[in-house]
Amino acid sequence: MKILVTGAAGFIGYYVSKILLSKGHQVIGLDNINDYYDVNLKYDRLLELGIDKAEASKFNTDCKSKTSDFGFIRMNLENREELPKLFEKEKFDIVCNLAAQAGVRYSLENPETYVDSNLVGFLNILECCRNNNIKHLVYASSSSVYGMNKKIPFSTEDNVDYPISLYAATKKSNELMAHTYSHLFKIPTTGLRFFTVYGPWGRPDMAMFLFTDAIVNDRPIKVFNHGNMERDFTYIDDIVEGVVRVIEKPATERIEEKNYYKVYNIGNNNSVKLLDFIKEIEVNLNKEATKNMMEMQPGDVERTWADVDELIKDYNYSPNTSIKNGVKSFIDWFKDYYK
Repeated sequence: MKILVTGAAGFIGYYVSKILLSKGHQVIGLDNINDYYDVNLKYDRLLELGIDKAEASKFNTDCKSKTSDFGFIRMNLENREELPKLFEKEKFDIVCNLAAQAGVRYSLENPETYVDSNLVGFLNILECCRNNNIKHLVYASSSSVYGMNKKIPFSTEDNVDYPISLYAATKKSNELMAHTYSHLFKIPTTGLRFFTVYGPWGRPDMAMFLFTDAIVNDRPIKVFNHGNMERDFTYIDDIVEGVVRVIEKPATERIEEKNYYKVYNIGNNNSVKLLDFIKEIEVNLNKEATKNMMEMQPGDVERTWADVDELIKDYNYSPNTSIKNGVKSFIDWFKDYYK
């Protein structure tokens, strides 16, 4: 199939592109390569896919991979002139929208960025899907939509009307917008609520990266809510396996059942104490962290845990990477990348 992967220079988008290519699909990656975090990490991910920095840095210019059937274009999702042109030219079968302005805390300081990328950009994607007969739109949602949900584990049946950050509100909005387009225009859409993803090539603003970088460089780590936090930490390979299964399974069965709209949790189906996670990092670095115990941050939640039974039932999803193995893989990559 010919698949558009937005956010292709991002953490999850890079891996999804890589696996789809290994399975023989043609992939066009799109990313605006913004400076929310170190752009060199984004360019290095693209380099792994065969696109060099000089080409990737130009806006609205088609780049072809030197090593695979991968094309890349630097573009803003909210560009209402260029994105429709890309859809008309490439004639995609499937769209996997992983591009978004990420980060809970950043949304408290830069709300406009989230509206531009996550709302205007997503509407642009939906319109392009409607006008170009896209067979299936798969898009990233987030566990943050659950807000202060007390019931554990989180189920897609739970009420998600109470987000506690603008980032979470934009992700909930994406689900509502997708539902509307699925209902009105019979577009199969599948939202995936990602739970804390970690692994090699991960984002520098995420806990795994922040903790490792601080410990390696003899800086104290900030442990919020005095360490009384739990997260459904999910290794990148397990996440990508689920995303690719959703992309590859035809939506024809759902169309016959008139079930155009669907949302799933995608996580490790387990909750890990933050201090246990930190301990695993310390073991792999052979170094103890200096911990600054802090109050809970605005917009944060105490615990996340994904109920992924539906994804297991419908896609035979099977997350199986232990925290021990996952943390080791990340530390090995970190040491090599920053040596």
